[in-house]
Amino acid sequence: MTPVQTTADKFLGGRLTLLQPRDGYRAGVDPVLLAAACPAQSGERVLELGCGAGAAILCLAARVGGLHLTGVEIQPDYADLARRNAEANAVTLRVVTADLAQLPAEIRQEQFDQIIANPPYFERSSSTPARDPGRETAQAGALALHQWITVAASRLAPGGQLTLIQRSERLPEALAAAESVLGSTLILPISARPGRASDRFILRARKGGRAAFRLLAPLVMHAGDRHTRDGDSYSAEVTEILRGGAGLTRFG
Repeated sequence: MTPVQTTADKFLGGRLTLLQPRDGYRAGVDPVLLAAACPAQSGERVLELGCGAGAAILCLAARVGGLHLTGVEIQPDYADLARRNAEANAVTLRVVTADLAQLPAEIRQEQFDQIIANPPYFERSSSTPARDPGRETAQAGALALHQWITVAASRLAPGGQLTLIQRSERLPEALAAAESVLGSTLILPISARPGRASDRFILRARKGGRAAFRLLAPLVMHAGDRHTRDGDSYSAEVTEILRGGAGLTRFG
């Protein structure tokens, strides 16, 4: 097998250095936002479904200490990178190489307080496949979005919470699935700039939750209504998340 060519990339203002495939799926801001939105507290058991090279779960570990962390990843090369990244950043992370549709007994016998997920964004019936196999699996995958949510619900402890990030056009499917197997659903829209339509959202839902559905005010990624200079133009709130490792407090 040809070794995966990697690059070393900085996250959270340099607090984390992660190896990522040079030509495959590469994490951007979404896993960092996902980690910031997870309400995990020290001592809790956290599972990431589809952990890739570990960006989201390791960003969460950088913010909250004392977590018991598990990642499931179907692609062996990415699972190996997640293990290497955890070790390099002094984080204890168990990574299980497995298909979400056929979780091994060691995962099926456990319950988790928090589950995070960044499911594939694209429905291949209406989009073009990626050339790189790793990127294609990360972007599309074989499991439908509602199945990701159903699997998550089955592994949550009573009162446990699912947090996921997804594209806005998938909101109806995600909301229907969450409301059927979870409850107390919150949706945080994400907009690139003030006044623009949301292109992504973060969903949080609780197993056994009974609170009414809530649609929160959007998180605006960039300051100003257009890009006017070199470099990034993130809002102050987003800069604290991406560079400082802050949590996302919009959920209350």
